[in-house]
Amino acid sequence: MPRRPIFLEKRGYRQRRMMDAVRLLPFLGLMLWMVPLLWPVPAGSPDPTAPTIPMSVALRYLFGVWALLILGTWALWRRTRDVASGEDVAQPDGPR
Repeated sequence: MPRRPIFLEKRGYRQRRMMDAVRLLPFLGLMLWMVPLLWPVPAGSPDPTAPTIPMSVALRYLFGVWALLILGTWALWRRTRDVASGEDVAQPDGPR
């Protein structure tokens, strides 16, 4: 019985990594949206001179992350649309 090669072809490997990036993007977005929870909060702080982040900066950060997620999703969609539509996908041979 002939042995199959251990390594995948370069194109198939890249397509699989792109699909992995598509699956990872929502979790990355969630982590980035949680960052403002780590910023200092002025209410209840014993030191009134403690550094705080203005709400306008926090909102710009959230909308910036949102916009980057949209652009990242669009870019990954452009790279993976052939895989999602089923074009150029090599079908593995079954056992012989």
